[in-house]
Amino acid sequence: MKVHHSRDTARLTLAREVGYVVKPHANRLRVALSFPNTYFVGMSNLGLQTMYTLFNACDDVVCERVFLPPKQELASLLESGSPLVTLESQTPVREFDVLAFSVSFEWDYTNVLTLLRLAGLPVRAVDRDYRHPLIVIGGAVTFVNPEPLALFADVIAAGEGESLVPALVSACGTSSRSETLRRLAGECGFYIPSFYDVEYAGDGTIARYVPREGTGAPATVRKAALKTTDLCDPPATRVFTPDTEFGSRFLVEVVRGCANLCRYCWAGYNYLPVRSFPTERILALAQQARAHATRVGLVSIALCDHPDIEHILRSLAGMGYSISPASLRLDDLTPAIVSLLKASGERTLTIAPEAGSDRLRRVINKTVTNDEIFAAAELIFSSGIENLKLYFMIGLPTEDDDDLVAIRDMTMRFREVMLRHARARGRIGRIVGSVNPLVPKPGTAYQWLPMEGTDSIEHKMKRLRSLVSGIDNVYFNIKSERHSYYQALLSLGDRRVAPAIERAEQNGGQWRRAVADAGVDGDFFIYRDRSRDTVLPWDIIDGGMKTAFFRSEFDKSTRAEWTLPPKRQKDNAHVLPLLS
Repeated sequence: MKVHHSRDTARLTLAREVGYVVKPHANRLRVALSFPNTYFVGMSNLGLQTMYTLFNACDDVVCERVFLPPKQELASLLESGSPLVTLESQTPVREFDVLAFSVSFEWDYTNVLTLLRLAGLPVRAVDRDYRHPLIVIGGAVTFVNPEPLALFADVIAAGEGESLVPALVSACGTSSRSETLRRLAGECGFYIPSFYDVEYAGDGTIARYVPREGTGAPATVRKAALKTTDLCDPPATRVFTPDTEFGSRFLVEVVRGCANLCRYCWAGYNYLPVRSFPTERILALAQQARAHATRVGLVSIALCDHPDIEHILRSLAGMGYSISPASLRLDDLTPAIVSLLKASGERTLTIAPEAGSDRLRRVINKTVTNDEIFAAAELIFSSGIENLKLYFMIGLPTEDDDDLVAIRDMTMRFREVMLRHARARGRIGRIVGSVNPLVPKPGTAYQWLPMEGTDSIEHKMKRLRSLVSGIDNVYFNIKSERHSYYQALLSLGDRRVAPAIERAEQNGGQWRRAVADAGVDGDFFIYRDRSRDTVLPWDIIDGGMKTAFFRSEFDKSTRAEWTLPPKRQKDNAHVLPLLS
């Protein structure tokens, strides 16, 4: 592919956008911001939109975007050696001062490497110098475990963008690359992998991280977090295009954090404390966006924790928006909220029971009962909502066959409620279940837990498929065990899995072969009990939660005990003695 063709493609893309930023490059820090996937996927990512807004809000910064080209264009670029260029000015990426990646998913790790190669940059940090852009990797995965990407990054940005951007911009104004790295090492939220040596014990576990002398690197890097949202604009869509996964939808973050503390959920722990964004700013941004969008997506893992949520929903509906919430927490659903969503045009709601039995939900600290779930289903379908999406997990601690049967039985109860209300309308909806194996995540109460073995997971998947097959108006999507195995490797591994990422990027994503060729023992990272490890790979980042708390939660899990969030403690005072 010729350079002029890449630039023509960029110009055509911009012609369909509203809200992009163009600035002169002279005397500004030049940041190429990349979401390591296609434009179609990346422009629906609120993290990318937020970082683009934060960087360009700085007068002395120009930030332009770059994405993974579609397959055909990607092959042409790799074959021709044409430079990867940014959208806004069609400038080669390698000419920028900073190449910043916003990474949300483990499967995009190989795409980070592909984009580095397309830009003509060495993939490993050790092979780069002052002539190359500073490679900064941030995004949701850096909250969890930065180590699989450590050898490819000059800087890992661990934390929330609102706190990270000012320090990064300031440090990049120093006289040299080495001074920039030293300054960042002294700032909250910046991990410089090259400033640390990793020592391993005889059994292959990590013995300790050793900061190198003269670098000023701390023993652990404290995550950067926004202390209060009172004076902040909420992250929201600022660049609109029809060419995305969600179309021209206005996305806005309503609440950050979740107090429920489900024991498997890294986001619940790592985005604490719960912080609501100002109601007036949410609505002002929504009003501004109304000229470009008819649908609004409310982003949050605890939407109804916003104290003004009903007022927000009414106001958005009054603006003429169709409202799509993220997965709704069952214990927060109210008749008013469901009615407002239905009135706005929503036909499908998503809930996450995660398990079919009360016992297993107590194990994972999903603090809602079957009775409450079925009451929520009655509320949803009686309000006129036609379809229901469900999230379940298998491979949970202490799970047995009765728990799989309970998923089927719960789904059948949902179907009965749906059919009863559908008959009056003369139109039957559908129930769609999504089932994933548990991947124990860093920074959770299950971070020491080995993933359940392949044979066991495959058996459970086969059993669950047989239980839910052939049910009219019910559809189940049960993810493959092999897919989860490699996701777990990228979630739980350390920098020793980097060669496998390199080989998977080179062989087109054939992970089984990549792991074998790299000599990586995947089972060591995935199926090993880590409860006696001195250091876990992700311990280099201090996420703010104490190890003693996680161990206490793990112990409660084995006893099937809840840890109720404050607002549930009062409501459930009568059942607490039964759970102790």
